[in-house]
Amino acid sequence: MSTSEVGHKFARLATLRDAGFPVPEFFCVPASEFDRALDGLSGALPPRSAVPAAQWCRFAASALAGAVPDGALAGRLLAGFDELTRGGAGMGAADGTVAVRACVVPGPDGAAEDSAGDPFAGLSDSFLYVRRDGLLEAVARCWASAFKTEAVRYREFRGIDPAAARVAVGVQRMVPGTRSFVAFTRDPRDGAHRHVIAAAHGIGEGVVQEKADVDHFFVDPGTGRVEAEVVTKDRMVGPPADGGEGPRTVRVPDELRTPPVLTGEQAGEVADLAARVEVLFGCPQDIEGTITPDGAVHLVQARPLAAAPEQEREPRVHWGDHNITESFPGVSGALTYSQARAFYQLAFTDLYRRMGVPARRLRARGHRLARMVGHLDGRVYYRLDDWQDLHGQVPVFDLVRSGWEEGMGITGEARAEHRWPRARVAAALPALAWRAAGHRRATVRFLRWWDALMADVRGPASRPLAEYTPDELITLYRWVWAEASVRWGVTLANGVYGLLLMRAATALLRRWAGAEPELLPGLLCGGPENRSLAAARAALALAERAAGVPALKAALLADDLGGRTDEEHLRAVWDDVAAGRHGAFLAASARAYLRRYGDRAVHDLKLDEPTPRQRPWMTAAVLRPLVRQGATAAANRAAEAREAAAARRRLRESCPGPAKRAVLRVLLGMMRWSVRAREDARFCRTQLFGLSREVMWRLGGELAAAGLLDAPLDVADLTVEEVIGAFDGTLPGCDLRGLAALRRAERVRNGAAPPPPALLSVPAARPAAAALPYARPLGEPDGAAADGTLRGLGSGGGTVRGRAKVVLDPRVPPGDCAGRILVARETDPGWLALMIAASGLVVERGTLLSHTAVTGRLLGVPTAVAVGGAVARIPDGAWIELDGRSGTIRILGAPAGAAG
Repeated sequence: MSTSEVGHKFARLATLRDAGFPVPEFFCVPASEFDRALDGLSGALPPRSAVPAAQWCRFAASALAGAVPDGALAGRLLAGFDELTRGGAGMGAADGTVAVRACVVPGPDGAAEDSAGDPFAGLSDSFLYVRRDGLLEAVARCWASAFKTEAVRYREFRGIDPAAARVAVGVQRMVPGTRSFVAFTRDPRDGAHRHVIAAAHGIGEGVVQEKADVDHFFVDPGTGRVEAEVVTKDRMVGPPADGGEGPRTVRVPDELRTPPVLTGEQAGEVADLAARVEVLFGCPQDIEGTITPDGAVHLVQARPLAAAPEQEREPRVHWGDHNITESFPGVSGALTYSQARAFYQLAFTDLYRRMGVPARRLRARGHRLARMVGHLDGRVYYRLDDWQDLHGQVPVFDLVRSGWEEGMGITGEARAEHRWPRARVAAALPALAWRAAGHRRATVRFLRWWDALMADVRGPASRPLAEYTPDELITLYRWVWAEASVRWGVTLANGVYGLLLMRAATALLRRWAGAEPELLPGLLCGGPENRSLAAARAALALAERAAGVPALKAALLADDLGGRTDEEHLRAVWDDVAAGRHGAFLAASARAYLRRYGDRAVHDLKLDEPTPRQRPWMTAAVLRPLVRQGATAAANRAAEAREAAAARRRLRESCPGPAKRAVLRVLLGMMRWSVRAREDARFCRTQLFGLSREVMWRLGGELAAAGLLDAPLDVADLTVEEVIGAFDGTLPGCDLRGLAALRRAERVRNGAAPPPPALLSVPAARPAAAALPYARPLGEPDGAAADGTLRGLGSGGGTVRGRAKVVLDPRVPPGDCAGRILVARETDPGWLALMIAASGLVVERGTLLSHTAVTGRLLGVPTAVAVGGAVARIPDGAWIELDGRSGTIRILGAPAGAAG
């Protein structure tokens, strides 16, 4: 059907019908018939130039209403009616009736009803439940609606000649729907990617003309989750009374007044229908439909969903958690978030100062520094707009921005538009070189300071924090953080230099050795071990000692727990170790391990999660899979050495020039040092947050003892300043118990709900808490190739085949990962026990310098990071092959016990 003859509305319906969508049968009276009818009235109408346009339109509307089709046209219309209604209601028609609708077709200026640029909807007439004897009159009345008062005013408002309108008429079988809906593939309020459905009992006229009580349904297109806003329904629009004409408003039957109009499954079906219409037409859609008593959905209209111009121009704020979930995965309580927020504000202020940003500029951006991280539905997110602006103060950052954006998962409109002129970047390089020359010494001074601080606070001769008074704990906490705030920037500067080194190394490897980035991970192996790796090898060494004590080994590997829970059993095992029942040397080794590495655990930056320092028996859970595997620190070192030697051999083969290899060796040596410094700083950060956890948990115990909290760990749902303010007297009158309970309930709800997208945007004009429901996902790159192979960044370790272990909650027993290829969205240093047990690592997020990549490389296990969609695409238990050099993952077979 030609749009110029039948209009967008009916041309789209024809396209939908031809594509197999459930469109009730219809036929059209083209606009040429409207032209003939209007031409036939020329003698009864004044010339258009003789009277104002609005007055001429009134004359034309009145005349057209009486221009009832006759002759051959009338015969064709009645024959078409008979064809549509043949068989009556038994064939899906509503007792032998049709719907007759008008549609303004495009004119020379392109203006038309239901166009992509201007919906123009609702200004031409529709007539429902039209019987055979009323068909011809309904067609004439549709023609007349071309010049109805509302349409004339609208066209004049838009600067369109109202007298130039032409109308096509559609005649469609009337479907006996008992429920109807209007569905949008985008939220019409703000354009967010969310399906919105308005549904009512009766026919669609009740929804579109607000004559019925309407339920609303919101469907997440990513997860299929349905949320409903249900009202008590009193009114609906139904068929005419016996002998009457047109729809009528009636009372909703009592049994239908309170239940939702649609079930969750039906709302999902409607959303899926709308989404398929959007795919067909390539733009957001507004569809109308009805549901018959047998549950069949019928599509009666579809039009483009045109966003309001002010919405299109509305600025948006971009948020992302692609990288930060390595540190703060899942839902975090108020205590964790407030500490994270303070850390980012203080540490990055120090970084920018060290990178030469003037103090006055930092003061002007104080509001951005204070909101670098947000708390969205209980999850910690980066506010990317502020990060882009703050990092953009440093001209040389443009040299590594693309790599940084890749590591942060930033795509599309979230990418920064501002770039420094190349001359400005070049001019900043000498100052950067000067600062970089002193960076190594600054890092050594930082680590020396930190180690001295830890020795004073937690050394063998130091006073236990359990003996501190609350005031002393708060003084210690504030002093440590004040000192860290003017030193921690050196650890972040290492990230900038590391990205610059990686960019240079990968470029030279490609140019001189023809090598792709997969050679780089192996070349970074070797050299002194970092503190994170030292923690892993200390666990291996302790496991070796434990395995050498038969009674302890048997206890760790026991299947019969004597009726105790696993935690109770591990606690008893640890108590025996700590009490020296398996030897004084082993007890001393265990205490030394706990003193040095007691803050390292799953989620060790989350202050609402315990670590071995609070639950020492957690160490026994780390040792158990290592004892079972027979893993040793010597074997781990040997695996790293083999990987390094193999990479050096490949480099010699691909880059025979000794001078070029010498340059690469210097550059790679600097990179190895940078990676080690980064992991050392991560371990120091774990200790910093561990000290904060210990202080805050002690203060929580004091608040509970004073009756201000129900339990010591309720402190997890208070902010740091609230906790300290309760002791300092700086907290405004506040019910801490009620506040903690309120936040705890909210945290539980957030934990049960599907997480927001990893990368999203919200309207800038709304408060962030109110804007999140209108978030628009910006998407993530998909790691799957056309052949089904998943691709990411290879981080070394060769190739391995094995069964996948998909881990969403790292609190699974490490033994569950023994010999399996661990698949996760992200990891943090606390995953170490799982990573040691696994035979390979596949993670959806990260870069070649991320913790997963570095740890996998140093543990000598095949590792791939930035594998988009890995958790969803790799079934738990499936046989997979992981190539840690190329970063590819192939699914070889179904999970054990799966059909097919």
